[in-house]
Formats: sequence, C-alpha cells, structure tokens
Amino acid sequence: MVNAVAIKCNLIDLKMKDWQVHLVFSFESSASAEEIGLLAVNRKSKEELPFPCEKVGGSEEQRYKTVINLGDLSNHVRGTGCVDFYATYRMTDDMTENVLLKKRMKTEFQPIELSWKRDEEAGVFFLPYTTKKGNFSLKVLTKKAVAEVERVELNPEGELTLKGYAFLLDSEGFDVKQRRLVLNEISDSEEKRLFQFPLEEGKNAGFTVQIGLKKLYEENVMPAMFQFHIEFIGKDPETGEEVVKRSKALMLKNKANPQNSQFTVLETEKGPARFHVYPQKKKRMMRLRMNDYTFKTRAVYFVVGKKNRAVSFFRRRKNKLKKKIDRGVKKVYYFTFGLAAKLPVKKKTVIFESFAGKQYSCNPRAIYEYMKENKPDYDMYWSVNPDYTDIFEEKGIPYIKRFTLKWLFAMARAEYWVVNSRMPLWIPKPEHTTYLQTWHGTPLKRLAVDMDEVHMPGTNTEKYKKNFTMEASKWDYLISPNAYSTEIFARAFQFNKTMIESGYPRNDFLHTDNNAETVRALKEKMKLPADKKVIIYAPTWRDDQFYKKGKYKFDLDLDLAKMREEIGDDYVIVLRMHYLVAENFDLEPYQGFAYDFSSYEDIRELYMVSDLLITDYSSVFFDFANLKRPMIFFVPDIETYRDKLRGFYFDFEKEAPGPLVKTTDEVIKKIRETESPDYRLPDIFEPFYEKFCYLETGKSSERVVKKVFE
Repeated sequence: MVNAVAIKCNLIDLKMKDWQVHLVFSFESSASAEEIGLLAVNRKSKEELPFPCEKVGGSEEQRYKTVINLGDLSNHVRGTGCVDFYATYRMTDDMTENVLLKKRMKTEFQPIELSWKRDEEAGVFFLPYTTKKGNFSLKVLTKKAVAEVERVELNPEGELTLKGYAFLLDSEGFDVKQRRLVLNEISDSEEKRLFQFPLEEGKNAGFTVQIGLKKLYEENVMPAMFQFHIEFIGKDPETGEEVVKRSKALMLKNKANPQNSQFTVLETEKGPARFHVYPQKKKRMMRLRMNDYTFKTRAVYFVVGKKNRAVSFFRRRKNKLKKKIDRGVKKVYYFTFGLAAKLPVKKKTVIFESFAGKQYSCNPRAIYEYMKENKPDYDMYWSVNPDYTDIFEEKGIPYIKRFTLKWLFAMARAEYWVVNSRMPLWIPKPEHTTYLQTWHGTPLKRLAVDMDEVHMPGTNTEKYKKNFTMEASKWDYLISPNAYSTEIFARAFQFNKTMIESGYPRNDFLHTDNNAETVRALKEKMKLPADKKVIIYAPTWRDDQFYKKGKYKFDLDLDLAKMREEIGDDYVIVLRMHYLVAENFDLEPYQGFAYDFSSYEDIRELYMVSDLLITDYSSVFFDFANLKRPMIFFVPDIETYRDKLRGFYFDFEKEAPGPLVKTTDEVIKKIRETESPDYRLPDIFEPFYEKFCYLETGKSSERVVKKVFE
C-alpha cells in the first residue's frame, strides 16, 4: 500500500541567520499522512538527527517550517561532512501507522548555495547546495570553490553567453581580487590549450560571460573539445604573492532548462564549422565542441544522430522485454528442471558451488579436496559462473557453466549438492538430491529472521526473510563451526533438519599447513616481497550502500598514503574486498605497498601469508583467529552498523579479540605496538578462541564427509 502513495517534498525557502537555518518546505501526499517532521542524515555514518516542524499557511498549502541550529549540524558531522535532508511522516492506514517513513527533500534547483554561512571560531563553512539529482543537502567544510551555470545561450552568430554564480570559500583567508572563465581543452596531448575570458560581475557572486566562438575558431587550430572552469585570482595572506585557484568543471545547474544542448553552423575563414555546447547526460558537466562541417562530417553527424536515437528507442524496449523474458525463462527453467529431475539419478555425483559460482574456495573447496583424495569413486563437478572459469581450467577442475542446459540436467540428476551461499529461489531441489549447505561464516551480524530491518536493494524486510527461510527449507544438512553458531543458525534460518557441528572445513588448511615453507611458497606465488610483513585488510559490505542488487559500494576510509609513509618500509598491505563489493580500487599510486587480492581464488591462503589482520565486522576474524596472530578492528561507523544496519549477536566492543579503532592514525599506532618484543595477544583472545575455534583442529572436512557421504 505504501508504494502506491505519491509523495512530494520540496524546499520552498531557506535562510541562514543568527547561526540558524530557517527552512520552509511543502509536503504533498496522495493519501492521509501525519506527524510531519524533518530528518538530517549524516551521509557517511547514516546517523539521523530529527527536528520537529510546524505547519504554516492554510490547510491546502501543506507547508511546514523548522529551525535548525548550525552547531547541531556541525556536531552531527563531527566537524566536517555532509548532511542530507528528508521529510518524515506516518501514514494513517492500518498497515503502516506505526512505521516512520521518509522522503528525500527536493530543491527545484534554487541557488541555495548563496546562503552559505561561516563559523569564524571553528574555521568552517556551512554550504547548502542542490545535488545533481535536485535534492537538498548541506556540507560543513573548510574550503570550496563553488561555481554553477544557470543559463546557456548560443545565438546563430556563434556568440556563447553563460550566466551563473561563482565564489570561493577558504578558511585560510584567501582574498579574491578577480574572477575569470577558463576554457580548458580535453585532450590526450601533453600541451592542452587554455583560453581565458573576463567575467561581467553581477550581484551575489553572479556573473555573465560572452565568448565569440567564430573568432576563437578562426584564430586557433581546431577541431577541439573544451570544458569550463572559473578561476579565482587573489593574494596569499602570508606571502602576498598572487595565487590562482580553479573550480571543478562547471555543471549546468538547471536540468529543466529547455536549452540544455545547443548548436549552430557558421561560415568561417576556414570553411563551414559546427559549434555545439551541451551538458553531459549524467555528470552535467558543460562541454564545448568546435569542428569543421564539411560534407563528410555532416554525414557522420547525421548517421550518428539517427543511430543514437534508434539505440535509445531499442534500449528502452529491450529493458522491458528483458524483464518479461527473465520471468519467462525462470518459469521454463523451473518446468524443465522438474522434468529433468524425473530422469534416472546419477548416483555418487556431487555438484559443488562457491559464492554463486565465482570462486574455487571456502568450505566446498575443502570438502572437494578431501573427497578427491579419500572418495575417488565419486564424480565431482563445479557449478561456475561463465565469467570465472579461468581458475578451474588452470587447475584442471571439472566444471559446468552455471545456468546452461548442461548445468540444468546435471543439477537435476545429481545425488548431492555442496553449496556455501543461497541459490536462486526459483531453482527447485529434487527429492533424490541431498543438499549440503556449508554456509560461509560465524555470525557476528544478525542474520535472516533475526534482522529487524533489511536495507538491501531489490527487497524489503518481510520479503527477504520469507525468501531466506524458503531457501533454507531445502537444505538437508547445515555445517556449523561451533555451538554458538548452531543455536543462531537454527533460529535465524528456521532450520530444523541435520546440523553438523564440525568446525569449518576451510580452516583445516590453517592447521595442517601452517609452516614457514608454505608461507614462503605462497608469497612467491603471490609475488609479495619475502622480506616484508604482510597485513591483510578484509572489510565486509554495507547493506544500505549499493549500486544495484548484488553490487555494493565501499568507501575505502583507510588512508593508504599515510600508511605507506609510516610503515611502508616494513610492511605491505593486501586488500580483500567482500565478493558482493563492486568497487575496483586504483592502487597505482601505492604500487609496491598495496595489492588488490579481492579476486584471489581463496582467502585462506591470504590468511596464511599475513602477519596481521585489519577488518571491521566481517566474519573473517573468526577464521583468522585459528592462526593466533594480531587483529585490529577498523570501525569508523560502528554506531550506525551496530544500532541501525544489522546489530550484533554479542557485545562486539567488549569481546572482539583485538583493539577497536576509528582512524588511520590509531591503526598505525596499534600496528607499531605489535612490533614490541613484549607484545602478546589481548587477554580476551584465549576465551574467544575457546568459544569459537575449539572444533577446528584440521579434521573438520573429515567429520562432514563421514556424516553426509558415509
């Protein structure tokens, strides 16, 4: 019912005076709503700060006002940071009357940036602004060059006029004496051209600038592509020398401007030329393209234009068709799977899968390798995502590409499945198949039915729990690493079949192969320096930070530059992101110090070569504890993660087997402490080990195989 309700929330007026933000906003709803309020959300930590609102005007206007103290916002972001604003409300229907809902506040592209305020004592600026999507946010910062284009006009004679505003916020006291527009060439050439134009000064940091494109084209070598910047010229407050500071590339502020993209064709001394000014589709950065307009280039523009329009048309149709096809394919798969399952069972055939077919790793790998040596009479295959077959081919491991027709028949007729994560719900389990779910971690974060709220894309709390328990009902066996996990798994997964309390098979390796020769060989294989210690950084993902379903964002808050400077002579750091994280980090600036091993085949080998683990809330620390090596917990957002996103099963802050820190400086300090000859693991480590690792002695794979396959 909530999804069918149309909600609109727009900022009407904003004033910053007497260290307060005075807001007036409209709130429209197609259904009855009450208890309208305002919510300021710390963009980084996701912490929420509520404010009451007062209704103003007549009942038809639905306008509300509130007053916010700037000091409260400064404290909310802990000095500097960004705040996003939402209207909060409750619907009056029976299903959602006890649920506080929220709607992002729009600004309709007002120039609210001009309302900025400075805190002289703290040396920060409060800058309200409109996001690229037209939402209302506010930044607390120490310096910022603000420059926006509000209107673009290109007349038939080639005169380009830009109108907007630009100002410089600088806590160091930089005094702006002059502003100018810069056209900066976009080119692979080392010598990029740059053209400067004076600004006509306007009120409230406004400006107007005119550029004769025809003259510019005739006097310079063209064709070319440019982007726009504003430069601020002033004097350094300490040296008195002239300093130039430049804004980021100018963006077109008003998406609703009907003159977004404009072009004209003119006769010039060099022949016919085309001048095109436009904003990029997503980033909205302004671009200027100038090139000749001979018959050849006209033909290219005609063809490309037609092609782009056709591509756009068919892409829309394709997306709609794809959704229909996906639903249809799943139905066909389900039906065909059922038919294939009626064929004779392939006895002693086992299908293994790790992390949706993307890895040769974890508990399925350990069980596979044990069975390969001790159960040679079994036929064993891996279910593999078609994009991740390389490692299987290199090792000569039998595999079947996931979701192919061959895979469908193999899965439907196999006597056993060994899987470590949930499979798609539309895949039925045949009655003759024994499904061994190995899972992939000791639970710290709340799981499945135990979760109060679900913030993942493509689902909601009720749907997520229902789908999870439906999948878990297919499992015949579930591996548990310890008694603590057994109790949680049974409740959170609603699992009532056979629990195998054996320890995790994947950790056998950490006991059977923990020796100097193995470490040396693995370092050589990974091309890590033999004379330096290794730190593994293995954080988890955040439910509410995502690009789309199954693709999660991750902000690398750990300052690699500072770490390299402080400890780079003695250490290297290996990054191992969660398999759901979509980021590809550029580690080129840290070459020789930081290595991205996120796609490395198996994390257990990374554990083995690592002298120290840095993590956050990832279950990796339960496994790494088997090596009895130092651990540091880098948790800058612990309050949000603990109280809002997931919640913990035990008092993590008291029972974590290592120190909890929030800054890179603290991380470096704790690393240095482990170098002391007197260093020993914290007192909490031994009871932690006895509670979580007591079953893991190198025999877990054997226990599981004897239970399931004998």
